Amino acid sequence: MQSTNILARKREREIRKVSAVFLLPALIFIAVFVIYPIADSFATSLFEWNGITAGKKFIAGTNWRELITDMTFWKAFRNNVVVMVLSIVIQMPIGMAIATFLDRVGKKGTIFKVVWFLPMLMSSVAIGYLFKYALDTNTGLVSTISKMLGGKNIDLLGNPNTVLLTVTVVICWQFIPFYMVYFMAAYSGLPSDVYEAAVIDGATRGQYFWKVALPMMKPSIKSAVILSMVGSLKYFDLIYVMTGGGPGTSSELMATYMYSNAFESYRMGYASTIASGMFIVITAISLITMRLINGREEA
Repeated sequence: MQSTNILARKREREIRKVSAVFLLPALIFIAVFVIYPIADSFATSLFEWNGITAGKKFIAGTNWRELITDMTFWKAFRNNVVVMVLSIVIQMPIGMAIATFLDRVGKKGTIFKVVWFLPMLMSSVAIGYLFKYALDTNTGLVSTISKMLGGKNIDLLGNPNTVLLTVTVVICWQFIPFYMVYFMAAYSGLPSDVYEAAVIDGATRGQYFWKVALPMMKPSIKSAVILSMVGSLKYFDLIYVMTGGGPGTSSELMATYMYSNAFESYRMGYASTIASGMFIVITAISLITMRLINGREEA
């Protein structure tokens, strides 16, 4: 009995050693490319620095006090929240609807899978330039069609009242295929005998979806909502290409505001403060959302 315990403890030690060896590269990667940049951003936020010269001036919490009273930052945060809500409301239902359709048609829908996934294969910069020219006030596709029908030029990107919604629709167009594939994977994980049992009991396709499939896919839906939410709060490239945060601050996001302070105004210290504020805000919203979702499930 004692020898068995000794062998078990020895085996546990060996497993720990092997686990440590395999985990070490990943831990080093996370430390260098995740933990260190976050810590450095918080540290840099305490300085006044242009990001070019070597000299840094320690100013303690001045940047943080400015951030708290910076109306442009809070306008950017509000825009991020709008993009987040609209992205979830648009992407989740459409992605689920397409995945449901493809799951129903089976192999016959292969061509649709390829065509509908194409936006996800394009870079955000390419999509940004594509829609920027397509939505141009004078020569864009939308204005051209409007003039052919006897209307006037339509300025969607230059109008403060429509620019944020327009850009959000483009973002959704790009990322709906991702959630389509995500929900298709969730469908493939559902046991086939559950569907067969529902059909034997006389359930229609609609009843199976609402009463059986959708409840079983709740964990996947929850994860998709978190992914969409976090992605929306840190979005940058497509909006920067299409509008640069304009007109004015109508489409300014936290990430674009951080970029403009860092590389256009050369206020690297304040930009680091914005980045650190983004980290705090995104982490807090993610934790609160997960808490609310998990709390409802437990209830």
